[in-house]
Parts: sequence; structure tokens; C-alpha cells
Amino acid sequence: MLYDWNIRQFFEQLVPAHELDLFLRDVVTMDWHGQHDAGRPFAETSAELIAAWPRFAEAIAAYGPRFSDTVTGLLPGMVEIVRALHARGVPLYAITNFSHEFWPPFRAREAAIFDLFADIVVSGEEKLMKPDPAIYALALDRFGLEGPEAIFIDDREDNVRAAEAIGIRGHLFRGAPGLAAELHGFGLL
Repeated sequence: MLYDWNIRQFFEQLVPAHELDLFLRDVVTMDWHGQHDAGRPFAETSAELIAAWPRFAEAIAAYGPRFSDTVTGLLPGMVEIVRALHARGVPLYAITNFSHEFWPPFRAREAAIFDLFADIVVSGEEKLMKPDPAIYALALDRFGLEGPEAIFIDDREDNVRAAEAIGIRGHLFRGAPGLAAELHGFGLL
């Protein structure tokens, strides 16, 4: 859990205020967004959505090319934790639910952080998403780790529980101070 994702802030610039709640509830739903994380091309999903909601065509079309603008910054304290772990030689890996199309420009924009990671499993590339146990198994295999050697950090309980179910230690993220305390307890910080 490194970044804040704020889809509302992004669409406030593109959708009239009186329609924003409807737009976020009924148009660009989490189910629609999840299709990208699962590997479905934005050209397909946006064409379908524009056909169903033509009055929002411009806002829908902007989402793909400007997705990085929906990620509003690093969460407080996280850059310090990542850098401290890296400085101590702790190997860093990640699993992210992210579109295979949206990931490359975002990763390039945030290279200073992501270059500290040895490897990152991207759901859209693998066509597997958290909390599917298969994505955790794939990550462990690719990273060359056994479950107990890893700690999985996420802000969604279902994702953490799925990692724990295959033997990975889990941390339900509620802020950097709690994470730092747990990492200290494991002797990693």
C-alpha cells in the first residue's frame, strides 16, 4: 500500500458536479475498473461504456490515457519505509491490481520508488487479480520465496486474508506508523 488513488478528484474536473455521484456510482464503477486490472483492454471497455453512457463520452475516454492522474501521491510515511527497507537490504517485491496498459506510464512516472523493488507482479499482465490465491502463488514462485519468508501488506482485508491462506504473513494496512511498528517487530526496520 504505497499510493492514494482518488478517482473522484480526477473526475471532478470532467463531470458536472450535479452528475458526479451518479457517474461514480453507475458509470465508472469498481466492476468496470476491475476489468482493466484483470487485463481487459481499455479500448474495449471504454467503447462499451461510451455506447451505454454517450453523454459522458469525453470523461470516459479521458480515463485511460490520464489514469496516472487518478493516483494522487504517496501515502504519508510510505516512501520513508520503502527507502529504509531498501537501505537495510530487505528485498522488496510487490503484487498490484493494475491495468497492463496503465501500469507502464505510471511505473515510469514513479520510477524513484519502483526502481527499489526487485520485481512487481501486475494483475493486468498476468490476468489474475488479488484476492485470487493464484496471483500470490505466482508471485512467490517468481520471487523465489516460500510463504513464511514474505509479508504481504494491503489495505483490503480480503486481499490480506487470501495471502495468509497460502502461508504468507499478512498486514492489514491502516497507516505507516502501524506498519513500521510491525516491521520493527519482525526485525526488518
